Amino acid sequence: MKFFPSVLAIITSCTLLLPAQAESAPSQWTLDGDSISLAPEPGRKDHFAMSGRSVDLILEWSVGEDGSFDSVQWIRWPMLRTIPNNTHASFNMRFKEAPEARPLIDGKTLSPGKVSQTRIDGIFSVTSSHPEGIASTRTILPASSAPAVIEIIELRNTANRNILLSIPAWRKSQDSQPGTRGIYKVEESLLGEGEFTLAPGGKRIYTLVRAARLAEEAPYCDNPESELAARRAFLDEMRKSLVLKTPEPILDGMFQFAKIRATESIFSTRGGLMHGPGGYNKFLAAIWTNDQAEYVNPFFPFLGNMLGNESAMTCYRMFAQYMNPEFKSIPSSIIAEGDGTWNGAGDRGDQAMLAYGASRFALASGNKGWGKELLPLIDWSLEYCRRHKTPEGVVTSDSDELEGRFPSGKANLCTNILYYDALITAANLWKVIAPSSPKPEEYNREAAELKQAIKKYFEGTVEGFATYKYYETNDVLRSWICMPLVIGMDDRAEATVDALFSPRLWFGNGMLTASGTTTYWDRSALYAFRGIFAVGLQDRALPKLLDYSRERLLGKHVPYAIEAWPEANQSHLSAESGLYCRIFTEGLFGITPTGFRSFSSLPRLPKTWNKAALSNIKAFGSSFNIALERTEDGIRVLVSDMNGTSLYDQTRKEGIPHSITLP
Repeated sequence: MKFFPSVLAIITSCTLLLPAQAESAPSQWTLDGDSISLAPEPGRKDHFAMSGRSVDLILEWSVGEDGSFDSVQWIRWPMLRTIPNNTHASFNMRFKEAPEARPLIDGKTLSPGKVSQTRIDGIFSVTSSHPEGIASTRTILPASSAPAVIEIIELRNTANRNILLSIPAWRKSQDSQPGTRGIYKVEESLLGEGEFTLAPGGKRIYTLVRAARLAEEAPYCDNPESELAARRAFLDEMRKSLVLKTPEPILDGMFQFAKIRATESIFSTRGGLMHGPGGYNKFLAAIWTNDQAEYVNPFFPFLGNMLGNESAMTCYRMFAQYMNPEFKSIPSSIIAEGDGTWNGAGDRGDQAMLAYGASRFALASGNKGWGKELLPLIDWSLEYCRRHKTPEGVVTSDSDELEGRFPSGKANLCTNILYYDALITAANLWKVIAPSSPKPEEYNREAAELKQAIKKYFEGTVEGFATYKYYETNDVLRSWICMPLVIGMDDRAEATVDALFSPRLWFGNGMLTASGTTTYWDRSALYAFRGIFAVGLQDRALPKLLDYSRERLLGKHVPYAIEAWPEANQSHLSAESGLYCRIFTEGLFGITPTGFRSFSSLPRLPKTWNKAALSNIKAFGSSFNIALERTEDGIRVLVSDMNGTSLYDQTRKEGIPHSITLP
């Protein structure tokens, strides 16, 4: 995805974590079950992303030197398109605190008060105390389906006397400049106005609503309590589906939060359900071959979220429209609800990304109909890659997913690893769709040849480490050298992990894109963790993963994986959270799809752990649980259905995969 530095000029709300901070800081927030909480000190600043089907919010919040809470709601409406209708053309507005909307206490405006606690559990809430004898709690959330952001305010009388509360009848409306669908009307309003007497201990709830719509459409008039209930229902689904249990509560907690962010950012566009990255650059109502097709779509079947799976199929169907007999590259991004494309970096290895993601999604979904539908796109994408092989047998591309920010040569490691994995997975897909087809043998043979070409072309000594060159003439360490680990290539694993965790790349709780720089992107660190688990070096990964998770969940900028720094102020892009979850599904539990109802599991328990479990997995057309247990003979893998009936129970030496078929 392409970024524009000018956006940084308008971002002032987040205290950035710089690479110079070499060691992980201690926790600042407290993990309490499914939420995190903080008694924030004066001067605290952060931003937090939330999304519904028709609205996206970045809440920029702060605590003043006097202890008062302040916020800016940057609300974006992905389906209200502005002109020109490009990647970033979601109608948006920043809403500051409105003094005229404050209630009156005994005839005087309620003071800002002092914050006592902030809490995040997929909803943001803040509690303050006010000298007038009032305690307030503000709960901020996106509407689930309506184009609105809801702020529910509860006022409670903490004094030992009656208090007269006046909530004003306040409403503000304005029109936008013309967009692609006409004039958009923006409305702010208070619901629950009137005068009330609060006895000691008594409370009153009212709501601030900010919404936008087409001028000719009816105004938003839903029940805020129903919106809160709908958001709570979504969060409850996330809590109950694909539950991770390890000896480390921080990992379990970060996994729980990651499921929320990975899944909430799905928008009901005119082109269908579209997962959107979000972030400060307004990547909304648009899809990419990396963020959606490669990163998050293969995760959705494990979670079993219906909207997630449907958005994945929308993604692949949209890209499939651009297949062509000339084998010209498919666009990197489809934007504006499906009405346009972006291809500003040329071929980034997009076809390898598509084949990789679509083949893994198809098998993990357990849906044979989807598998048959996606097979032409997968085959076309693999043929595209094949036609771009060099005489050395590796695949070329114009750039990579960093789109020219860093050199990638004529052929890069990331694209070739994705192509290799896609060949293997596509072979398995062909086996279950057309067992008599010669395709599986062809794809497996090509994969074996490609693996040898990758080793010959990319293996090398870089800055003293016998690891991989990211491209042929690469002479500085790059974080994407983790990619061979992800597919289980372990002959250079130790040296590669040495390089990844050396001060040249690792800076305490993240990974630099290239040594000698200050730029970091979480996506490569998330791939690296997954890969280090996959090759059996989980004991080296675990301390770093804990540092990373502690900082992202409980540190200065919470509670999700970020995209990058310095670009876009460490945006909470949604697909990165899907990559975090895949550290565990594909790294710790080593789950690799092999059929619509079968998979391989290569578990990697750290030595300090005796157990780990994933419950209520929804993949492969079933609902099931996996438990890992260390025994004297190796690692026991126990698979059971939701009634507790055993479906598989075997113990094998560590490093030996388990082949599991569900009934």
